Amino acid sequence: MPHGSLMVFTGNANPKLGADVTRRLGISLGSATVGRFSDGEVNVELLENVRGKDVFVLQPTCSPTNDNLMELLVLVDALKRASAGRITAAIP
Repeated sequence: MPHGSLMVFTGNANPKLGADVTRRLGISLGSATVGRFSDGEVNVELLENVRGKDVFVLQPTCSPTNDNLMELLVLVDALKRASAGRITAAIP
């Protein structure tokens, strides 16, 4: 698979893991803002085009488990809505 079609995103659980993995792959970490609305709900804004791309999401579910799992699910939903070709969640 050419690296041009591969993208990796991460939430806030362990951004260093995402940076280390993408450095080893020789690609840039996907650009997204993962934050919270004022009511505490997760907000994800993708800052690059993912249409047709093979996207991996690295998001551990360490403590706080519920928050990190919701970040993962909302990030996957945002990628689906942005027409990513394939989405794979890696949950170390």
